[in-house]
Amino acid sequence: MSLLPERFAAVVVEFVLGPLVENPHRAGKPLARELAGYHAARRGPYRIVYRIDGALRRIEVVRIDHRAM
Repeated sequence: MSLLPERFAAVVVEFVLGPLVENPHRAGKPLARELAGYHAARRGPYRIVYRIDGALRRIEVVRIDHRAM
C-alpha cells in the first residue's frame, strides 16, 4: 500500500469532511455487480469507494486508489 501524495490527500480529506458527509448519496455514484451496496466518487486521479450504512448513520471509506489501476 502506498501513501497518497500530499496535495491529493488534502483534496480527499476535504471531500470526506464536506460533500460526502453532507450528502453521501449524491457525492458519488452507486456501484453494481459484486460492488453493489458501495458508492464511488472521483477526486482528481483518485477514486474513493465508500459504503453508506443508513441505519447506523455511518459512512465507511473502504478504499482510495489511483483510477488507472
